[in-house]
Amino acid sequence: MMLTRRNFATAIVAGAAASLISTRGMAASSSTTGAAASAPLKARNVVLAHGLFADGSCWTEVIARLQAKGLNCTAVQNPLTTLPEAVASVQRVLDRQDGPTVLVGHSFSGMMVTEAGVNPKVSALVYVAARAPDAGEDYTALAKTYPTPPASAGIVFDGDEGRLTEEAFLRDFAGDLPKAKAEVLYAVQQPFQKALLTGKTSQAAWRSKPSWYAVSTEDRTIDPDLERFMAKRMGAKTIEVKASHLSLISHPDTIAHLILEAARH
Repeated sequence: MMLTRRNFATAIVAGAAASLISTRGMAASSSTTGAAASAPLKARNVVLAHGLFADGSCWTEVIARLQAKGLNCTAVQNPLTTLPEAVASVQRVLDRQDGPTVLVGHSFSGMMVTEAGVNPKVSALVYVAARAPDAGEDYTALAKTYPTPPASAGIVFDGDEGRLTEEAFLRDFAGDLPKAKAEVLYAVQQPFQKALLTGKTSQAAWRSKPSWYAVSTEDRTIDPDLERFMAKRMGAKTIEVKASHLSLISHPDTIAHLILEAARH
C-alpha cells in the first residue's frame, strides 16, 4: 500500500524512553511529584501544530499519551504555503474547541502558535524546539545571530517548493531516531513554499499567555542556544531534552508530560 500523510500514523511505533534535564531552576517532568503531578487538568483540549518537513502525524505518540489522560487532541495539518494560511488552519481548529485549550507547536509552527495563541480559548502555550518570534520580528535575522544549523545546508528547492535531502533529514533532522523510522518520516515529508518563510507574526501570544518550552540539546535544525534565548525571553518554564529536533517522536513521554503540566496550569 502506498504510504500517504493520511495513513502515516499507523507507521509510527513507540518512541524511545524519555530523558529529561531541568534547566534554569524550572520544574522538569522527571521531578514533578506529589500535588503538582496529581493536580486536576484545567484545560480539556490540546491543539498541536507541526513545522517544516513533516505533517500532523508526527504528533501520534504524544497524542496517544495525552488521550490516555483524558485530553481531547487535534493535530493541525499545516498547509505549508504562507504564514497567514498556516495561522488560519490553527484558528479553524481552535474555533472548534469547547473550552480551555493548550496550543502546542514544533519547529516552524512556533510562528503559528505565537500568532494564533492570543485566541481567548488558549490557556497555555507549549513550544517544542520551536520558533518563538516577537511581534513583527524578523526570525531569519534573529537566527543569523547564532551558528547556522547543519540542516540548513540540506534544504533544496524545486521551483518554489523546498524540502530536505534524505541525507540531511536522517542526519540533521531525525538524528536520534532509528534509521527505519526516520526513513518512513522522510518518505512522507511535505514540501513547503518559499513564501512561508517570509511571513512575520503581528503579535506575540507568549507575552500574555503562560508558556512552556522544550529545548533539544542535540538539535541540528535550530541552534539549541537560540532555543534557550527564545525560551528565556518569553519567561517560559523550560526543560532540556537530550534529543534531536524531533524530541516529540524520540521522547514522547517527556513532551507529553510537559503538555500535561501546561494543561494543569
